[in-house]
Amino acid sequence: MTDAYIYDAARTPRGKGRKDGALHEVTSLRLSAQVLDALKERNNLEGHAVEDVIWGNATQVGEQGGCLARTAVLGSRLDQSIPGLSINRFCASGMEAVNLAANQVRAGAGEGYIAGGVEMMGRVAMGSDGAAVAVDPTVAMDSYFVPQGIAADIIATEYGFSRDDADALAVESQKRAKAAWDAGRFDKSIIPVTDQNGLPILDRDEHMRPGTDMQSLGALRPSFKEQGEVMPGFDQVALMKYPHLEGINHIHHAGNSSGIVDGAAGVLIGSKEFGEKWGLTPRARIKASAKIGTDPTIMLTGPVPVTSKILTETGMTPADFDLFEVNEAFSAVVLRFMQAFGVDHDKVNVNGGAIALGHPLGATGAIIIGTLLDELERRDLETGLATLCVASGMGAATIIERV
Repeated sequence: MTDAYIYDAARTPRGKGRKDGALHEVTSLRLSAQVLDALKERNNLEGHAVEDVIWGNATQVGEQGGCLARTAVLGSRLDQSIPGLSINRFCASGMEAVNLAANQVRAGAGEGYIAGGVEMMGRVAMGSDGAAVAVDPTVAMDSYFVPQGIAADIIATEYGFSRDDADALAVESQKRAKAAWDAGRFDKSIIPVTDQNGLPILDRDEHMRPGTDMQSLGALRPSFKEQGEVMPGFDQVALMKYPHLEGINHIHHAGNSSGIVDGAAGVLIGSKEFGEKWGLTPRARIKASAKIGTDPTIMLTGPVPVTSKILTETGMTPADFDLFEVNEAFSAVVLRFMQAFGVDHDKVNVNGGAIALGHPLGATGAIIIGTLLDELERRDLETGLATLCVASGMGAATIIERV
């Protein structure tokens, strides 16, 4: 099969996903179009340069509905002959867009693609699409549905992670993110967001709290304790599913969970011939991708089984990887990944993660692939794995290797 290469990766800074966030005035369409325009201009693409734009987002309603991918093409400076495909694998939407594009290239269905995603969480609220998995009793009751925060606390309870464990990981995420920004490690990928007059709106991730320490996090109340114990009592649902647990240890709060933010990211993927046609040098090869379904109640353990799957399929071991990007949806997700594979934290999320920088659901998968590639290049390393947990019980993973 044809190899699929990454030629470029770009992202916006992440703005706070609320009304006073820097990107709140920017629509999902405009933010997506700015990423598409940047990839076009940075790589001197013209005409029907790519076969398709594959764009992910998790809440496909309102301004993020109606095949946003195609609308973003029309709102950008890409040629109108390029179509668009919107996809939704919840938190892994951006990664799945990249993986799908790579598999299309491998199969010979087009030489080049732009893939990525967007989520304007301050404008299109998470859950506002009324997803059936959470609200339809014919599914929710049979699958023992609980909200994601409760699922994260179940992981902590099941695998023995304490509040201090979770808070320590969060503090380190903040420290690493600040160090990365101070050292200019994101400069290669960042696209400053501008307004209609070309004036800058945001050029730096806005969610970071570099002054975070164990004391400040220790003062925060668990975010999901009342939801679990009092109303509507999701702990009892969890204990029906996992009766061996005596109770749920609620350790997660706003400081050790991913930030609600706005952002977009895109990756330019193509064959060797694509690069030759446009005079581009490949930066990495997408070696493999994988996805898997998992227990829908505990829900967020997906990075472990999907990594096991991709390791089996490639014949690789954790020791074969120089760096890992594991989306910091909640501290327990990353703690469980490191526990399961015996991976040292020095190789995981070395420039911080979503706890410090935020998790714009549909964009994050594309963001962490770009972040991983940038850091492999900076350290002159070769191989990395990016993976995410996914709502409703799924996992996704991508292996890249520099060329």
